[in-house]
Amino acid sequence: MRNSPADRNRTSVPDSKDSLKWTNVLGVRVSAVNLESATGLIEKAIEDRRKEYVCVRDAHGVVRCQKDPELRSIHNRAFLVTPDGMPLVWALRHAGYAESDRVYGPDLMLSVFDAGSSKGLRHFLYGATAETLGQLQTRLLAKYPQARIVGSYAPPFRQLSMQEETDVADRLNRSGADIIWVGLSSPKQELWMARMRERLDAPMLIGVGAAFDFHAGLKRQAPRIIQRSGFEWAFRLLCEPRRLWRRYALVVPTFISLTAFQRLGLRKFPIEDAVSGSGQRP
Repeated sequence: MRNSPADRNRTSVPDSKDSLKWTNVLGVRVSAVNLESATGLIEKAIEDRRKEYVCVRDAHGVVRCQKDPELRSIHNRAFLVTPDGMPLVWALRHAGYAESDRVYGPDLMLSVFDAGSSKGLRHFLYGATAETLGQLQTRLLAKYPQARIVGSYAPPFRQLSMQEETDVADRLNRSGADIIWVGLSSPKQELWMARMRERLDAPMLIGVGAAFDFHAGLKRQAPRIIQRSGFEWAFRLLCEPRRLWRRYALVVPTFISLTAFQRLGLRKFPIEDAVSGSGQRP
């Protein structure tokens, strides 16, 4: 039986705002979606001209949220927190959402480009380097010739000043974009989306991280069979051992132990009370 919506430690409840389903994974509201349903929900939100943002989340990000209340709150105010990783998919299915499946950032980007081509959705690419953006745009247009990419911008690798943020917001708004794809590292992209959300006219901001590098042909993606196995982290570790070994040495055992505590009821991970911003909670 699913827990009552009144239970702040609930594990599986509907969102009263739009009947969106989600489950509590270590205090982070993970959306019960698959690639098709996530794409449809994003399209509908754009059509309704709602101001929203989407976090594409894996186990590493959920673990990071444990010591960062601001980041956790940003996720819980998002329109969607998609399960970008099989451990989160398994958590959703354990909660009773059998149709849930992985919504991998690079796949979501292509799915929305594909669906939006016939509707004339306007895309803006924000992040990475100018060279990466050039290659990314060329490859996307080769795959989706009808896609409308109305601009791109490679921000400096430092904190923007207040004036620079104002200039960036003006540039993005002048583009007339319906979707701003944010290709920054995590949690930088989530912090940026939450901070800029109300200043931007585009209905949808979607943080997809390394998807820019993958689709630009600069990084190798794990084979599908590895992606579906739950061991993609091991593939990435083999590809970039010096950069990633400390991350996964912490993330893997931490996620396994904390989710075991949550399922056994040995530790509570409440979803914080509703706050202003995107995504109302019951």
